[in-house]
Amino acid sequence: MAARRVTAALLDAPGAQRPGGQPSSRRAAAARMAGRRLLHAVPVVLAVSAGVFAAAAASPFDPLAGYLGDRYLTASQATQDEIAAQLGTDRPWPAQYLGWLGDLVTGDLGTSRSFGQPVAQVLAERLPWTLLLVAVALLAAVVLALVLGTWTAARRGGWVDRLVTPGCLLLQGLPPFVVALGGVAVFGVALSWLPVAGLTDAGAELTAGQVARHLVLPALVLALSQLPWLLLNVRQSLLRSLGEDHVAGARSRGLAERTVVLRHALPTALLPFATLLGARLPELVVGAVLVEEVFSWPGLAQAVVTSATELDFPLLAFLTVLTTVAVLVGSLVADVAYVLLDPRVAADG
Repeated sequence: MAARRVTAALLDAPGAQRPGGQPSSRRAAAARMAGRRLLHAVPVVLAVSAGVFAAAAASPFDPLAGYLGDRYLTASQATQDEIAAQLGTDRPWPAQYLGWLGDLVTGDLGTSRSFGQPVAQVLAERLPWTLLLVAVALLAAVVLALVLGTWTAARRGGWVDRLVTPGCLLLQGLPPFVVALGGVAVFGVALSWLPVAGLTDAGAELTAGQVARHLVLPALVLALSQLPWLLLNVRQSLLRSLGEDHVAGARSRGLAERTVVLRHALPTALLPFATLLGARLPELVVGAVLVEEVFSWPGLAQAVVTSATELDFPLLAFLTVLTTVAVLVGSLVADVAYVLLDPRVAADG
């Protein structure tokens, strides 16, 4: 969605006016675009959150059964009706949604039935671990993609290119949970180099060293699940950039090939990379859910699974809204960066 909303206007004629104009006007255009996107995001978030409640109402599962567990079979109908009235699950879904939305506006996120805690407390305990995992994985994927993508494009056909490019194509077809299970089998079971579950060893204190050691494998798996798209994008963009006229001109002036690649070809090749990073956010979130489940990482994504399996809709609805906002913001940041970095790109209207 992010890339489609950006209009690329290539300058074909010498002296043609650039769509973005001067840097100050490009910043103003990017700010206006950000304002429009934020306004458009409001109905999107409302529609997504309402869809969660509508889907819950259409579901054949009874939220009360998820709340009571085994007690659901032994509780009398009168008791079930009383608890349903207390929880508000006996009301039509539009009434439940409007009630949840009204509480949300006042800052009350509700109570998670599956965790037995306020939703705000569940978020406070789990969100930092998810942010840590996603940030480390994304940083590792970006660094590896830039280094290996540049290397394989600059030395196309070399042994590194022949090894990395087919490997990325193979990795691209593997779902994250398969990569995770492979990492557990190799580094956790066969080699016993890294722990495969939790934040710390059993009975150990929560220290930075323990967390770092337990973070390596899940972060590496999550990074590898995103690496093929990022690396192949950098490689392909750089190959196109190396064939452009301004790069040929740099070579004709006798500049070293390293300077030509890093200073003349790579900056142009990185422009689509900024948009791709925003577009990959939904896949990163989905990958985090699977990785946290495999490695028992106590993050927010694991709470999504728990809230869905136990029909904990107050928590599930807010997590869905939070994920939607994260994806929209990531897409917006990528588009704003694209407009600011490339004067040939005009902000959408």
